[in-house]
Parts: sequence; structure tokens; C-alpha cells
Amino acid sequence: MKDHMISMFIDDEMNIDEKIEFVTTVHADAAVKDETIGLLQQEKIIRDRVVDRIREARFDMRPKLYLRLWKPAAAFMCGLAAALLIVFFAQPESTLATVPYRFVLYQPDAGKVELAGSFSGWKTLPMKKMGVSGYWEVIVDLYPGEHHYSYILEGGRRIPDPTILTRERDDFGGENSILDIHRRI
Repeated sequence: MKDHMISMFIDDEMNIDEKIEFVTTVHADAAVKDETIGLLQQEKIIRDRVVDRIREARFDMRPKLYLRLWKPAAAFMCGLAAALLIVFFAQPESTLATVPYRFVLYQPDAGKVELAGSFSGWKTLPMKKMGVSGYWEVIVDLYPGEHHYSYILEGGRRIPDPTILTRERDDFGGENSILDIHRRI
């Protein structure tokens, strides 16, 4: 029991009442006092050796001059790499040719149909009713790539495109269609 209390004291795992009890015991029993001091001295030796090794490893392996030069060089190299990636791989969207895409949905009973997707920032685009045929349409210029979208009926109910089989679950329990527009050469 006393070894456990000494260990808890050294590791600072006691509350105030336990510390008071421990100090009272140490003062009352010379054997407990001697054992506690011995263990504290061992703890001091162990901690000093670990700290000295860490200090040696840090300063022997990394001279100060090396550290002073490394940080600016690393920052420069990261910036250069980022610039090269932007120059060689990024094409501004304005330089890519858009492709007009006609979205069509058959909903003869709907009074209002809209389209929302990743290409519009999920803002709704109104669709036009095509006479009395029951079809609704809108033409949107899309950049090549993958686009996620759904139709919105009567301003509330979302449905995926029944003609597009590739779909994903959205964060609201519904589904979005996934359209892949290929680049024209």
C-alpha cells in the first residue's frame, strides 16, 4: 500500500486530502520517509538522463545554422512547387469550351419544375413547359466534367433524372443524378 501511495505522490496523482494523509504518514514513520526520499532520488536520476539525451539528440543532429537555412528554403520550394502545379495543370474555366446540354423531364401534372445542380451552385434554374406535351426543358452551358443535379417539382419535392442511371445519395436522404460531360476536341 505504501509503495502505491509513494508512486501516486511522485506521479502527482493524488488529490489534496490524499497528499495531506501521505505527508502525515511520512512524518510519522521514518521508514516510509526514507523509502520515499530514495524513490524520489531515483526518479530525479531517471528524468535527468532522459532530458540530457533529448537535448544531445536535438542539438547534435540539427546545428542552428542548418535550421536557420532550412525553414526559408523549405518555404521557397513549397511555393515553387505550388506555382508549377498551377501553371502546368490548372486551366481556368474560362478557357475551356462549354457544351450546351438540354435537360428534359416528363411531368405532365406539374405546375412548376426547376433544376438545381453543382453547375449552378445548387441555385434553382426554372424550366419551361413545352406546350401541352407534359415535357419541361432548359438548356444549360456546362463545362466538361462531372455534374450532380436533381429536379425540383412544385418548389419542394426533389427527384433524380429518370434517364440518368448514375446516382448518389445526398445529405438530405434523396438522390442526385450524376452527368459526365466529355471534352470536345
